[in-house]
Amino acid sequence: MATRPAIRTRPGTTTAPTSLPRTIARFVLGAFLLFAGTAHLTVARSEFAAQVPSWLPLDTEVVVIASGVVELLLGAALVALGRYRVVVGWVVAAFFVAIFPGNIAQYVEGVSAFGLDTDAARLTRLFFQPALVLWALWSTGAWRDRAVLSRTGRSRIGLSRTGRNRPRP
Repeated sequence: MATRPAIRTRPGTTTAPTSLPRTIARFVLGAFLLFAGTAHLTVARSEFAAQVPSWLPLDTEVVVIASGVVELLLGAALVALGRYRVVVGWVVAAFFVAIFPGNIAQYVEGVSAFGLDTDAARLTRLFFQPALVLWALWSTGAWRDRAVLSRTGRSRIGLSRTGRNRPRP
């Protein structure tokens, strides 16, 4: 498989261009997060509150509002910050991992929300969260271009790929 030429966008952020399907998928995921974030703050607040685990030692309303704001920010970043798509992709994937315990709690506690009113429906929902993680990583090229982040981190602390110190330019 031939490699595509890299594009230098900023120091330390050299990445290969993304394909049209990846870009469209990134915009769709961004739109999905913008919609979900808006719903958190408006029409579906009680539905999202039902997904907050009972064992979480935070006020449910605060969790719903905070997660809604985070979803709005992440959705906007996916749409508007293409230059930083690799970092944004990892942050979005981490967010989906971070909220997964809420989906597990909804299943374990048998809480009905968003039409998930049976154990089978709630169990099926659990399999969509890993798909969202993969969607975030694929659509942003985050997994493919992960070396950009590790290269950037090593160069900031003056280490070579082998971990030995190298002179700074």
